[in-house]
Amino acid sequence: MFGLRHDQINVVVHPEAIIHSMVEFADGAILAQMGVTDMRLPIQYALTYPERLPTGLKALDLTQLKRLNFAAPDARKFPALGLALEAARQGGSAPCALNAADEEAVEAFLKGGLKFTAIYKVVEKVIVRHRIIKQPSLDDVLATDGWAREEARAVIKKI
Repeated sequence: MFGLRHDQINVVVHPEAIIHSMVEFADGAILAQMGVTDMRLPIQYALTYPERLPTGLKALDLTQLKRLNFAAPDARKFPALGLALEAARQGGSAPCALNAADEEAVEAFLKGGLKFTAIYKVVEKVIVRHRIIKQPSLDDVLATDGWAREEARAVIKKI
């Protein structure tokens, strides 16, 4: 992601959800993207970069902020984070398989066919079964995506 190694990415929990992303530079300075607690803002930015378009969202009132809190993630509360970090560490086709399995599991949850807590279980089973391609071609990525989606749907049927 953005040419970074997996060990250059750090995850923090930020309950206020005001800061959507942060980058720490070599000199120690940190640049944060802040905005109202609404994911439409960072998604729109990602889709329209480098342009900035009106969102129709209310402006962030910095005078109303009392504090910004940060904490290390609790691995028991966020078990899928460990899967994602391991997929990033392994590289190759692993992140693709993780993403595809997650999308299928979340869709099943949203349609009422899977408990929220089972999303992790589905993704984990798919990732364990995936044979990583270290230097995947575009065809390999597309094949991995399709395989992981099929595998996730099969796992969901058994839960």
